[in-house]
Amino acid sequence: MNFQEPIGGLIERMARALERLAPLPPRKPDFDRVEAFIWQAEPEAFLPVAAVNRVPLCLLKGIDRMRDVLYDNTVRFARGLPANNALLWGARGTGKSSLVKAVHAAVSRETRPQAGALKLVEIHREEIASLPRCLAHLRETRAKRFILFCDDLSFEGRDTSYKSLKAVLEGGIEGRPEHVLFYATSNRRHLMPREMLENERSTAINPSEGVDEIVSLSDRFGLWIGFHNCSQDDYLDMVRGYAAHYRLPIADEALTREALAWAIGRGARSGRVAFQFIQDLAGRLGVRLDGD
Repeated sequence: MNFQEPIGGLIERMARALERLAPLPPRKPDFDRVEAFIWQAEPEAFLPVAAVNRVPLCLLKGIDRMRDVLYDNTVRFARGLPANNALLWGARGTGKSSLVKAVHAAVSRETRPQAGALKLVEIHREEIASLPRCLAHLRETRAKRFILFCDDLSFEGRDTSYKSLKAVLEGGIEGRPEHVLFYATSNRRHLMPREMLENERSTAINPSEGVDEIVSLSDRFGLWIGFHNCSQDDYLDMVRGYAAHYRLPIADEALTREALAWAIGRGARSGRVAFQFIQDLAGRLGVRLDGD
């Protein structure tokens, strides 16, 4: 340090050094760039997704009722009409997250005259506590409509971040912006493990109030869409649909036999198992699974 330096110059150099150490302000997101983004809390940013990992809506078999409910809700939202937040819950691998992504693509194509105004923003479970900050950015972009999507949402033990989600969905001073909709998938109907609910009943001073506090989170979703393990016929319909779409050169009898053997080996039948079988089959047949 130069002790002969005037105090004014020293203060100016210290101020410049502090400015360099300070975090840069978040960049203004370019929502015209692509149709899907991932919210990043630190540093705050909307990371563009060039190609969304999804399958066409027509390939999701055995979930017709769930598909129609979510599709109709999303179409209304895209058209600026009232729509509900949705919780897709149920068995693993039954097409919950695939349906959200496929519906977004289908509705985006249908509302193309609005210049791609419907955007999909994924927020990871670990970032739920930063949801108010995410919404603060989205509030400033009213020319677009956003589906905020959290896959495999659940809460454990002493995790209190669900309270931030409750306030955002409904009940907070600001609440959810009208041009933002929240879709979540979960293996749990109430987003909490059963033992957590039972523990709340056994330890709370007023057991019913303690459980109500937790369960009320799922109540804030206007739509509950349940998914269940599929039948053998539904499973084979999924396999045949994928095989036809990707033009796999295999006879139906052989396809059925191999698909059933694959499901027995996995100990389950679901949309995920069906697609995993198709991936294996396509690899053995030397066929690439390209395109939507």
